[in-house]
Amino acid sequence: MATAPNRSLERGIEILRAFRPGSALLGNGELAERTGLAPATVSRLTQTLVGAGLLEHDRPARAYRLAAPVLSFAHAMRTGSTVLQVAAPRMRALAEKLRINVGLAVADRGEMLYLESIRYNKKAALRSVVSGQRVPIELTSLGRAWLAVASEARRAELFAEFEARRSDWPRLSKEIGKAIENVRRRGWCAASWQPEIVAVATPLVLENARVHVLNASVSTTEPANEVALELSAPLLALGEQIGAAFRNTPLAR
Repeated sequence: MATAPNRSLERGIEILRAFRPGSALLGNGELAERTGLAPATVSRLTQTLVGAGLLEHDRPARAYRLAAPVLSFAHAMRTGSTVLQVAAPRMRALAEKLRINVGLAVADRGEMLYLESIRYNKKAALRSVVSGQRVPIELTSLGRAWLAVASEARRAELFAEFEARRSDWPRLSKEIGKAIENVRRRGWCAASWQPEIVAVATPLVLENARVHVLNASVSTTEPANEVALELSAPLLALGEQIGAAFRNTPLAR
């Protein structure tokens, strides 16, 4: 018999999730709007989270920010991840060798969350990517590679969400369909959702671990198809190296 979820804990987590880069300071009203929770509930939860040391109250601004202990959770996650321990040095070696950007991400709701991002592209990119950064599933090679191995039920849920909020869904759905087919046929897919940036991604399906996705990207003005083909072979080889090392490590569980 399944245990009923703890609603108070779930709501508290939703408060913490509301904080994103660019919205470091949020008041109770903004938190209520972002979480869909009642203002009275938000007020109780923020007080509790301040007491627990996970939020700080900025009295002059009458708002809250994440407190330092939250950072320790991220550090503990990174140092405790067997996949990261295995993947990071191999990602860095490939990035240094080819002077490209290499990333590792997992899915979180409707976004991909970077666990690691190693930047070595010769040409300065228009944007920097760091650990903890989020990108849209539906637009990126990371997200589309993950969709290719997601369960049919989860994929259908996300497609319904995308269709409801994106006016360009008919075009996007065709692009995603082609990407999924390419992953299943060739092991990788490509996307160029930022100007002059080409990214290729491949899913990492590891035993006793959630699905991770590797990507390689460069900032370039060269034809996207040609760049994607150049990146795909070393990326697939990297995925095989990580998979083999993960299977052989005593840390894997």
